[in-house]
Amino acid sequence: MSVSTEDFIKSIYQLKHDYQQRTNSSNIAERLNISRSAVTDMARKLSTKGLVRYQKYKEVLLTESGNKLALSIIRRHRLWETFLSEVLNLQPNEIHNEAEMLEHQTSDKLASKLEEHLGYPQFDPHGDPIPDPNGNLPDMDFYTLHQAEFNKTYRIARIQNISEELVTFFTNNGIALNNLILVEEYYDTEKLFSVIINDKKLLLDKHIAKFIFIKEIS
Repeated sequence: MSVSTEDFIKSIYQLKHDYQQRTNSSNIAERLNISRSAVTDMARKLSTKGLVRYQKYKEVLLTESGNKLALSIIRRHRLWETFLSEVLNLQPNEIHNEAEMLEHQTSDKLASKLEEHLGYPQFDPHGDPIPDPNGNLPDMDFYTLHQAEFNKTYRIARIQNISEELVTFFTNNGIALNNLILVEEYYDTEKLFSVIINDKKLLLDKHIAKFIFIKEIS
């Protein structure tokens, strides 16, 4: 399976900044569903174009140009997700794949028009920050469920879109933007968080909980 330059660059950025993972060949290969040798070949190719820094056995790092490109792609993707959700009323588990296709066909001019039409949103339907035309991100006053105080109610501020299956699970269980969530306790042996959403008690695996971000209720 081949992978585009834009998808490769975006994946490196998201591994580092969204998922706090190392940008080594194994993690990049897993995220893009390609072989490690394909990652190496692409990294070498893009290093000659000044988009990544590649050294054998080390992490693949974005250059300033690569980082700028990644933010531009992410900007287009998140603007389209916002449009598909707010204007076309697509469901949370539908918008990601559609936006994946549209992001590659969108010029900076169209992205700016899209942003203007939407009223200059700062966050997409998942709560992910939308970069401005210069690559700047809005302030993010939220943190992961792991950092919550017990027996305290928060507002859900961001839900990272790690997979369509996980988004469907969140949607079916009321784990949606702006919903209130009470964090009861953490069972260390089972690695589970006990939470209450919409008067419904849920047990969330700690690996799932890291994709849910919360904020203080103002």
